[in-house]
Amino acid sequence: MLEIANLEVVYNDVILVLRGLSLRVPDGEIVTLLGSNGAGKTTTLRAVSGLLDIHDGKVTKGSVTFDGQRIDDKNAATIVRLGLKQVMEGRRVFAEMTVDENLTAGGYTNRDRHAVSNSYDRVMGLFPHLAERRKQVSGYLSGGEQQMLAIGRALMTDPKLLVLDEPSLGLAPLLVNQIRDIIVDINQQGTSVLLIEQNAAMALSIATTGYIMETGKVVMDGPAAKLLKDDDVKEFYLGLRSDGDGGRKSFRDVKHYKRRKRWLS
Repeated sequence: MLEIANLEVVYNDVILVLRGLSLRVPDGEIVTLLGSNGAGKTTTLRAVSGLLDIHDGKVTKGSVTFDGQRIDDKNAATIVRLGLKQVMEGRRVFAEMTVDENLTAGGYTNRDRHAVSNSYDRVMGLFPHLAERRKQVSGYLSGGEQQMLAIGRALMTDPKLLVLDEPSLGLAPLLVNQIRDIIVDINQQGTSVLLIEQNAAMALSIATTGYIMETGKVVMDGPAAKLLKDDDVKEFYLGLRSDGDGGRKSFRDVKHYKRRKRWLS
């Protein structure tokens, strides 16, 4: 469904951010992209969604292909119409509009009213909380409800690929679990998902494949279940490692530690 091949991105003709990034999202799967702040995850999404030029960035090498068509030279509006939708970090709902009005805006590019109606029913089925708040101004929704609305708005044109940028950010653990289950439901209904997360445990628990980024390139990838058991992933993302006696030690219990650098070994 999506293939990024040897991608390089430069900002302001000077700053090299992506350094030969490659990843694939097979049709019908959930793929997660993990990385710390500054690793290049947001730039990757901008390259996929056609938003690089807004930030004075451009692709200088490599390609992005979506559903068999190269898109790294296309603008965001064209990419949206091809069936790729992104839910940005921070929700970004239209705060002064109602839930229904936000969803109507999400279906704007689809001129098939019957299809839009079906998508609306799908969203209401996935998010019963939104169904109870259809006429409520979205700025007064809770953080979790706004995240649900942002995802629902992206689903209004029945996208082939849904790109989610930190959907669990700032949410309580119970809401994180709800969002996780909703992502699984969306995928099971036929939508491929690219999930960008810092919550590695949540992301790897539902993904088929995981990629880990550092300094603009992929340093580790593989089946999500395998990554979840990897000692380096546990240490860096979950704060856990073996204590030498077969048990686990949490770095929440110590003030300082130096992470092992073994990604490329």
